[in-house]
Amino acid sequence: MADLLIANVEGGTTDDEVREFLIKYGFPSFDRIEHVPGDGSNPAVMVTFDDLDDIMLRTLQPRIHNMFWKNRTITARIMGEHRR
Repeated sequence: MADLLIANVEGGTTDDEVREFLIKYGFPSFDRIEHVPGDGSNPAVMVTFDDLDDIMLRTLQPRIHNMFWKNRTITARIMGEHRR
């Protein structure tokens, strides 16, 4: 299981929009999503992939890191693999 934090997401972005965006760039569908409001000016989402480890996620992460999406430049940070 691995988590990806996508920061600077435009406020109001839906779970479906995040899912469609990630799938468009070759990611599998995530299993869970958590919206992280931060201080309100830089909201983020944490997506969890049950069937990916951090090594696999590292091959996908550069596809979206520093990409301009929905009027913002987003960043993507791998939060590491969780052990069950």
